[in-house]
Amino acid sequence: MIRHAKPIRLAAAALCAAGLLAACATGMGSKPMGFFITSNGPGKGGDLGGLTGADAWCQALAASAGGGGRTWRAYLSTTASGSAPAVNARDRIGNGPWYNAKGVMVASSVADLHSPNAKLGKDTSLTEKGEPVSGFGDPVNRHDILTGSRPDGTVAVPEAGKDTTCGNWTKSDGGSAIVGHHDRKGTNPDPVANASWNASHGTRGCSVDQLKMSGSAGLLYCFATN
Repeated sequence: MIRHAKPIRLAAAALCAAGLLAACATGMGSKPMGFFITSNGPGKGGDLGGLTGADAWCQALAASAGGGGRTWRAYLSTTASGSAPAVNARDRIGNGPWYNAKGVMVASSVADLHSPNAKLGKDTSLTEKGEPVSGFGDPVNRHDILTGSRPDGTVAVPEAGKDTTCGNWTKSDGGSAIVGHHDRKGTNPDPVANASWNASHGTRGCSVDQLKMSGSAGLLYCFATN
C-alpha cells in the first residue's frame, strides 16, 4: 500500500489541477461565467440568423470557453412582424445574477442590469475569453454592441420606414440597428446616450463595412439564463 501512495497522490493532484483549469475557463474559481461580449461576430454584419442564430453563436462561444453546460441567450430585441410579436431583450436572459469571466458580478438581477447600479463597462464587459474589447480612444474602436433595444431593455420601436434591428437580425446590408456603448463613452451629443451600454444610437447600415463606420464589429452581449 505504501508503494502506491505517491502515484495515487500525484494522480489526485493532476485531476485537481485539471479541474481548476476547467473552472478558470468559465470563472469557476469564484463564480461561474454568466455574461460576456462575443469576441467576434458571425461575419455577416447584422445578419445573425435571427434570434435563433444569435443564441447559437452565444452558445458556441460559451462552449469554447468551457461554459457550454449553461443555456445562453443573446441580448437582442426584435420588432413585431406578421403574426410574430415583438421580443424584448430583457425578457430572454434569465433572472441573474451574472458574473463575467473573471468572476466579477456585473448585475444581480434584470432590474439591477437596467439601473445605474449595473457594473458594465470596459473593465468588466469582457469576452468569453476574459479579454477586454477595444473601445473609444483605442486604435480600433469596437464599442458599438448590437442590441436593438431601449435603455430599459425593451425593443426600440422604429419610426415608419425605419429600422432598429437590422430586419430582426436578418439583414447584411442597408437597414440599421440600435447599439450600446460597452465602454460607456462616445461623441453623441446626448451624454446619457454616450453612457448607455445598451442604447446609444443607430448604425449607418447592417453590412460589415457599414457597422464599422460607427464603431461596431457586429458583437453581441450574451447572458446565461440558468
